[in-house]
Amino acid sequence: MTRNTLLWIAIAFGAVSAVYFFPPNLSAPQPSHTLPVTNLSESLQKYTTDTSMNTKKLLLAGGCFWCVESDLEKYTGVVSAVSGYAGGEGDNPTYENYGARGFREVVEVTYNASQVSFENVVEYMLRHSDGTDASGSFYDRGEQYAPAVYYTTEEEKRAIEKVIASIDAKKVYDKPLAVKVLPSAKFWPAEEYHQDYAKKNPIRYAYYRNGSGRDAFIKKHWGDDTTPKPTPQETFLPKQSMSTPNKPWENFTKPSEEVLRKTLTPIQYEVTQEEGTERAFSNEYDKNYEPGIYVDIVSGEPLYSSSDKFDSGTGWPSFVKPITEGVVTEKIDKKLFSTRTEVRSRIADSHLGHVFPDGPQERGGMRYCMNSAALKFIPKGDMEKLGYGEYVQYVK
Repeated sequence: MTRNTLLWIAIAFGAVSAVYFFPPNLSAPQPSHTLPVTNLSESLQKYTTDTSMNTKKLLLAGGCFWCVESDLEKYTGVVSAVSGYAGGEGDNPTYENYGARGFREVVEVTYNASQVSFENVVEYMLRHSDGTDASGSFYDRGEQYAPAVYYTTEEEKRAIEKVIASIDAKKVYDKPLAVKVLPSAKFWPAEEYHQDYAKKNPIRYAYYRNGSGRDAFIKKHWGDDTTPKPTPQETFLPKQSMSTPNKPWENFTKPSEEVLRKTLTPIQYEVTQEEGTERAFSNEYDKNYEPGIYVDIVSGEPLYSSSDKFDSGTGWPSFVKPITEGVVTEKIDKKLFSTRTEVRSRIADSHLGHVFPDGPQERGGMRYCMNSAALKFIPKGDMEKLGYGEYVQYVK
């Protein structure tokens, strides 16, 4: 059963208008793709030498590239996800002929290796797909939809195999993963109407995704544990020389809006730069109680200690106070028909959240309600080597 068939079923049983039928222009002439992926990705590539980023790429296949792309864009450290084709014969595959020519639906991921590791991204994709199905993916049948991860070095190949073995050892599924581990192949971007499909066509996408059974499958096997904790191989934060007393974040110069949009994930940008609020109970640090400190995702400035964190029951990470005086600023916020006190970071001026006078009375009575997307957690064991040694005293 294909996406087209599934969308017909969704329309019939969902009693929706025929205007939602996919694809919107399948009978119309499709774009002619004569350029390799470097032309579509040049806006990303020009940032790969930016000292604030350590971007790398990999190819992943987990079935429908609409879903894989949409899921990956939500993960910490992912800068971009582009739908496309790889692994077939000849050049310039199109949606109408890629399967017959041996291509597979893939997503090219650009990620910041200083925020998230290669293994993290691979595991995240596998937790959001059915890696046990070698013949397709949910309703989409055929090898063009089957799961695969591509490697460019032997080290990456071993890393992929390690992730697969780790998931198999957990017995998450009733059979082993059937994910192909393949050498890197040339990536061809899919037609423009496939890019960001979930954002451009939210209703059509929702009917397809819900009807495919993907979300139900993920929930059954992973529950709420769908997001591997980021374990970057290199810190994205400025490193402090042990020979200088200077704090690297104090020399921070805020990048342009364009660079920030490329460096931060969409939710990180929305929260820190547009004063947005992430969803409660489904963010990265609400239930994190590992010893360490929380720093500004933009500048790396220390903001809060795990020793001052408590479970407020609100669904957001909450603290009784900042790590030291003066690291945050406060201002009156009269949006949402109420008066609140907004909290921002001192150096990068990032929006962090709000502070309320309803915290634990025995600890001062304040509740600094923060957005996980505005923070980066530094484990206590990594603080010294990452230049935060003087702050170890604040972590019990």
